[in-house]
Amino acid sequence: MIEGKPVLRFERRLRHSPEKVWRVVTDPAEMKHWFPAEVEIDGQKMRFTFPDAAPVDSDGGEGELLESDPPKVFAFRWLGDVLRFEILPNDDGCLLVFTAVVTNKLSVGRDTPGWITCLDALVAHADGTKFEPPPEWLSRIEHYVRKFGLDEGTDQPDGVLFVRDLVWKPLDDAWQLLTEGTEDTVPARAAHPSLTPGKVTRSEPPRLLEYEWLQDGEPKGVVRWEFDHVPLQGTTVTLFQENAHGPEALAAWHVHLELFFAATQGEIRCPWPTDREEELAKRYAER
Repeated sequence: MIEGKPVLRFERRLRHSPEKVWRVVTDPAEMKHWFPAEVEIDGQKMRFTFPDAAPVDSDGGEGELLESDPPKVFAFRWLGDVLRFEILPNDDGCLLVFTAVVTNKLSVGRDTPGWITCLDALVAHADGTKFEPPPEWLSRIEHYVRKFGLDEGTDQPDGVLFVRDLVWKPLDDAWQLLTEGTEDTVPARAAHPSLTPGKVTRSEPPRLLEYEWLQDGEPKGVVRWEFDHVPLQGTTVTLFQENAHGPEALAAWHVHLELFFAATQGEIRCPWPTDREEELAKRYAER
């Protein structure tokens, strides 16, 4: 975090001159071999277009060239993010330092493996070798979500709260996964095993599901699932359990959302990982 903004920083050593790396980094014809979108540069204005195979709309939005100092620094704004490439010469080539100042902290769990893949493709293209993209993304995203604490919940005065990135999952698909067509009762996937659900109090497909949770047979509060989607940023889920507190409540929902996120990426995991819940309960208790 720098001045309240998430900043990702990467380094790559290349066996090539700064001038060659500059071309690979800045020429739109070269960038198409490694950058996630096709780039058009018209003076200070930039335009981005995603390929048809991308999980987002083809319109990648606009940007602005911020700095161009050949063959040293190339920086630009893409929507709300600022990307900066610095090329530092050394004896056997150069060091490429790439920083990304991102607007959405939740997205850095997927941004990190995404940019790692792009930079690996950049190096391969500069070397003239074939690049093979990674065969799967779930474990890589999960690694960085955990590393940066993006899976952690908070114990608020009125209950426990989690906010999780669901990458590019369409709202309708996330809703269908949660509810599985259930209309009048609480869907099985909307409650963890330690929770006793009551009646559904609000249902606004595909954005909101709220239901009572019971303690000793009486309503204790509500559980609320809320989905949101922002074009070119992705989908998020906010999970709130009213009047629930403590490490056990945090750990249970933490595990539940890990399983839910994996399911959104096509991986259904069972049975319930009791050991993971116990591990997390100890970790929350130590805070």
